[in-house]
Amino acid sequence: MSSTGTPAEHPDHHPDHHPDHHAAHRADTRLDRLREGHRTRSSGSASGTGPSLREELRDAVAPRTVALVVAVLLLQLGFVLSYVGAFHDPTPRDIAVTAVGPTQQVADQAAGALNGIAGSPLEVTASTDADAARTALDRDATSAVLVISPTSTEDQLLVTTAGGAATATAVQTVLTQAEATQGRTLAVEDVVPAAGGDSRGLSGFYLVTGWVVGGYLLAALLGVARGARPATLRRAVIRLGAVLPYAVLSGVGGALVVGPLLGALPDDAGTFWGLAGTGALVVVAAAAVTMALQVLAGTVGIGLAVLLFVVLGNPSAGGAYPRELLPPFWAWLSGVLPNGAGVDAVRRIAYFDGADAGQRLLVVAAWAAAGAVMALVVARWHQVRAARAARAAVAPEPAGA
Repeated sequence: MSSTGTPAEHPDHHPDHHPDHHAAHRADTRLDRLREGHRTRSSGSASGTGPSLREELRDAVAPRTVALVVAVLLLQLGFVLSYVGAFHDPTPRDIAVTAVGPTQQVADQAAGALNGIAGSPLEVTASTDADAARTALDRDATSAVLVISPTSTEDQLLVTTAGGAATATAVQTVLTQAEATQGRTLAVEDVVPAAGGDSRGLSGFYLVTGWVVGGYLLAALLGVARGARPATLRRAVIRLGAVLPYAVLSGVGGALVVGPLLGALPDDAGTFWGLAGTGALVVVAAAAVTMALQVLAGTVGIGLAVLLFVVLGNPSAGGAYPRELLPPFWAWLSGVLPNGAGVDAVRRIAYFDGADAGQRLLVVAAWAAAGAVMALVVARWHQVRAARAARAAVAPEPAGA
């Protein structure tokens, strides 16, 4: 007999042991299914019936595509609802004001009268210490100070347009009307004005918005390029690590643009590095949360990030209107989302020597930490799940099956 032998004489050549056997078998199976489907459609066409319109639609537009289109529509409508809902009727609510009187009795009377205004636009505390009240204003612990004159009918109102031009205007409007009912007038002084390039106090808002957008776009790009869900825990760590140098460059770049380049915000060394650090933290938070949402929901996670940071985060961040002029829901969001916390931190660093900025940065840091931990935990869970599925697929069949 020939030395080549038969497959039975050489087990290594048996089809069941060939490395490409299973792949070839799967390919043959798919080919058979395609041929069967073609014959079925040809038979239907020959009989004159053909596929129904419903079948054609399902073949042309997959249910998953329809679901994604509906999700995009809802996201769009949510965008309109959130922005218009937040901005269509700005109303002052509980704006912090300190009323300074020549005596405690006069200050208490003024505070009581102002706190009794319908709708509670102001939250007034009484004081007799003008210096302490001004110090609180310099630290953004209060939005305005009303100094009641004991000798004339003109009182003094101290405001900070750096703390928000809309807030200062709202306080001035409410107090001017209240003073007029008593036959009194106001002399307004801007104690902490915004920088020359930041006339409406919006530079900090746009700066933080740029950082947030950069963070979630980076995470989305990494997801699109290498898969929304990292294949292993190690790859998730690497992906998160890649965010760090980008975040540092974003923070420094943003501080350079609004400071030395445009003069929109103060550019002294302390402010510059404070802004740069804030920017890096905001970018990390946005990227980590977006990455976590992608690991949880796949590509849909990008849409969830847009919902969180754009639809909900931007209108509540204190841009067009500060927290005190927003409806209650958006005012609450302002304090818990990284957008609003970041804007407030930037404003305090730029104009109020960083007073209480640390509290706002803790909010941003909490989002960054939560996003990173969630991304790593869920990536590990997917890795373990995939490994178990792979082991189950190659497990030998029971004897006698």
